[in-house]
Amino acid sequence: MPPRPAPQDRPETGPGDRPPALVALVVGVLVEALALAVGGAVVLVELLAGGSRSVGVSLFLVVFALGVATLLVLCVRGLLQGRRWARSPVATWQILQVVVVISSLQSGASAWIAVALVLAVVVLVLLMLRPVVEATTRDARPAA
Repeated sequence: MPPRPAPQDRPETGPGDRPPALVALVVGVLVEALALAVGGAVVLVELLAGGSRSVGVSLFLVVFALGVATLLVLCVRGLLQGRRWARSPVATWQILQVVVVISSLQSGASAWIAVALVLAVVVLVLLMLRPVVEATTRDARPAA
């Protein structure tokens, strides 16, 4: 019997081979990345139009939002390739969102805050489901 190829030499699974939970997870993370990119762009336009009271804070928000959006897109790529490293940044972002949303709820609830909370919890739960964990640990399996 020929030796089993190393994880990095194995062909990637096709879209039909991905568990539905992984597809839902990827969609949720991409929605978050898109929201961050749009939010960063809105703050940048406000800054360039002169509507910002603090240039430093606005610049930080733009860089932070676009940086996290980029990281999330890279994580989506990693998740689709079955890389386990991609789960950690996604989980960390969800936990950070939940903490921020809960503190925001204390000052008053809005529909956007509720959507952010639900999305973060759903993504975190999807991240921990067995089919997703199995699909994203291909790089951890020993070669036989």
